[in-house]
Amino acid sequence: MAWDEWEQSKAAVASRADTTQMRLNQAPAGANAGQDLVVHDDALGKLGDMARSLRNQLSTHGDHARVATFEASNDLVNNGLDMGAGLLEVHDAWNTKLATLKEACGHISNHLDYSRSVHAKAEQKIELDMKALDGTLMTASRINDLIK
Repeated sequence: MAWDEWEQSKAAVASRADTTQMRLNQAPAGANAGQDLVVHDDALGKLGDMARSLRNQLSTHGDHARVATFEASNDLVNNGLDMGAGLLEVHDAWNTKLATLKEACGHISNHLDYSRSVHAKAEQKIELDMKALDGTLMTASRINDLIK
């Protein structure tokens, strides 16, 4: 492309009424204006407790039939019935799924506990570091208002 063609292309684009311009996505005006990010510590705590409780219940109640199922599968195999091998596969699959579910509940509980701890530390740091001259807390929305 020659220099003249480049200049003509630029002029043509500039003269269009429907020029494409960069636009930033944003929330509609007034939507959640002035609100800070809120994490309800008690809600996270309750969810973490529920996940921990579910894990404990799964450990207790999900294991009731394990021994009986294993013994039944062995008895069936020892008596020459092929169904014993199938029952052992069900036993093994149940144990695998149960262990995975218990681990997932443990991860959820631990993650919520960790999130609560990190949020509390960050909140404390912000409160200590961000005070106005009059000693009042500088919330994120207040800082945003001052920047405008």
